[in-house]
Amino acid sequence: MAKEYFMDEVAVLKKIVQEAGRMREYSENEMSDLIDHKIQERIEWARQNDEGLYWYYQNLSFKDKKTLKYTVTESVEGLGILGKIIMDPDITEVMINGYDTIFVEKSGKLMQLEEHFESSEDLERIVKRFVSSMDRTVDASNPIVDARLDDGSRVHVVLPPVALNGATVTIRRFSKNPMTIEKLLSYGSITQEAADFLEKVVATRHNVFVCGGTGSGKTTFLNALSNYIQPWERVITIEDSAELQIKNIPNLVRMETKKANSKDSNEITIRDLIKASLRMRPDRIIVGEVRGPEALDMLQAMNTGHDGSLSTGHANSPEGMLSRLETMVLTGSAELPLEAIRQQIASAVDYIVHLSRLRDFSRKCMEITEVTGYKDGRVTLNSIYKFKEDEKSTLKKVSGRLVRTENKIQHQEKFILAGVYDYLEANDGREE
Repeated sequence: MAKEYFMDEVAVLKKIVQEAGRMREYSENEMSDLIDHKIQERIEWARQNDEGLYWYYQNLSFKDKKTLKYTVTESVEGLGILGKIIMDPDITEVMINGYDTIFVEKSGKLMQLEEHFESSEDLERIVKRFVSSMDRTVDASNPIVDARLDDGSRVHVVLPPVALNGATVTIRRFSKNPMTIEKLLSYGSITQEAADFLEKVVATRHNVFVCGGTGSGKTTFLNALSNYIQPWERVITIEDSAELQIKNIPNLVRMETKKANSKDSNEITIRDLIKASLRMRPDRIIVGEVRGPEALDMLQAMNTGHDGSLSTGHANSPEGMLSRLETMVLTGSAELPLEAIRQQIASAVDYIVHLSRLRDFSRKCMEITEVTGYKDGRVTLNSIYKFKEDEKSTLKKVSGRLVRTENKIQHQEKFILAGVYDYLEANDGREE
């Protein structure tokens, strides 16, 4: 389909249909018939007045005709270009920076689209309709909104005057098929040996934090780790926006925070949900991401018999995750001495898995680290697996693998209690 005609025709047909439909309300079927009729009128006009445009219409495939009609329909009464974008299953992230700048991520690579909205007003109208479909409200008095689509996609909207370039929309898409370790292996994100180790870590009910930067795949990795949870366990998941796709646990309770808005001032925070989960007889608690004072509640849960809990956090290294946890605890409990916080972290967290998005856009597990205790005022770490690049790496392509360090696992109690001592003996502290 010729792009130079497509967007122009969408704009022209939109105005024609809006003008024709201004006198009364149309049902869905009536609107469909009206658009069909106006497209036929447009083709007849082109036959008599514009040879190039007529050629364009005559060479449209059946699929192209459907796309044109769908886009016009969405422009008139739907989500316009946004509707077209979110219909594309290959797009994993959408970034709208004002009406004339749209970026999407496909196959891990960012690209700018040629299409754009007609005006700032057009974009704001569509954004408000989009947000209202998720039972949320966004306007000048409430310009920042987080929401979730039915398919689990996460939506973040910022309107003027906060967003200086115009309405800003960020959508994080999630695959309908949950992530598995097998898929991560096929992507080269982790090695089979490290995957086997993490299987033992999760199955033996160690507490694990997955850390990494934005877009490093923390939630995706957490989904994969959840496949190692035994199906007879009772699992409580707690998230800001529900993203986890845990499928193999029958006894699963999913909870999501509730933001305060103009309609309802009652806010339910992650702290509230963690406290509620402790009264629900959980075998494991999974917090999608800790960002603030709820870190203390999560650590206390890990320290009070809820082994096997999992969570994620933003940090660029295992050491950075420890610092982040300290800071998050202090935001809600500034009166706590730093030494007590560090001791709490050391006794609660067993392993930290660090992920990264590398220069070639690949996402890899960079390190698996054991938290060994508290000594001389510091939480101590013991690196078990670490990613090492090899001589094949270039500026554009990363080559390497996650290798076993020579460090022995220092805390083996949970492994031994679970009956996997033989595994430890065979895999503990091997050389590269």
